[in-house]
Amino acid sequence: MVISELVREIKKELSDNAAFEAAEIVMFTLGIDRTSLLLCGKNEVSETDAEKAFSLARRRRSGEPLAYILGFAEFMSLTFEVNEATLIPRSDTETLVEYVLEKARGRRIRLLDIGTGTGCIGISIAKYHGDTVLSLADISRKALETAAVNAERNGVKAELMRLDILNELPRGVYDIIVSNPPYIKSGVIPTLQTEVKDHEPVTALDGGVDGLVFYRHIAGIAPKLLTKGGMLAFEIGYDQGESVSEIMKKSFCGVEVIKDLCGNDRVAAGVFGG
Repeated sequence: MVISELVREIKKELSDNAAFEAAEIVMFTLGIDRTSLLLCGKNEVSETDAEKAFSLARRRRSGEPLAYILGFAEFMSLTFEVNEATLIPRSDTETLVEYVLEKARGRRIRLLDIGTGTGCIGISIAKYHGDTVLSLADISRKALETAAVNAERNGVKAELMRLDILNELPRGVYDIIVSNPPYIKSGVIPTLQTEVKDHEPVTALDGGVDGLVFYRHIAGIAPKLLTKGGMLAFEIGYDQGESVSEIMKKSFCGVEVIKDLCGNDRVAAGVFGG
């Protein structure tokens, strides 16, 4: 079997986004890039490599996310290691990163990323805004270990803090706090897609009965951590713009909701102390 045939056969094993995912699986298996995939399509594939590719395709067909299978995901044109302890970075979240980068332009910032997971938000901001002192916080030791790997991979220095944000206060004073907290209602989680509810960490998904537990708490403690004029910026669910805005208005001014490229509410942000 040659490479082009293997891609076609793997594609038959998959359903959604089959062409893209078949190519990704074959490139990963053979250790080649997309150019080689196109130019070397007539090269022979060993039986061992072919079986490995089919094994990965079977995992994908069972509902395991492609990013977990490959062990990495792309975000903000950077590569992040992912595993079962972290959410998979999604393009929607880039709206938060781009918003903060715009607001931080031209000044030095001390940045705290709460519930960092892979570290994709904080690391991306620090990567593209060079004058950043970065702290990454998460309750999961494995997530923090992953974030540390990702910071080093992307040439970013970061302080790591393991803490339970609902019961512990981060140390330090910050100019900007960002968070993509758990925001799915507890009762909705069983209805999510298989690849989400059966594979991504529930602790990073479950936002309590109304999905707002972490927003209330972080917005409540943020004034203790921010400088005057400091900013708190959340990722939010598509239907949470109004509710999160109301929570933030108790302590923050200039609260605004920003839409993502699909036109859905995606970021809520405000300034502490005018």
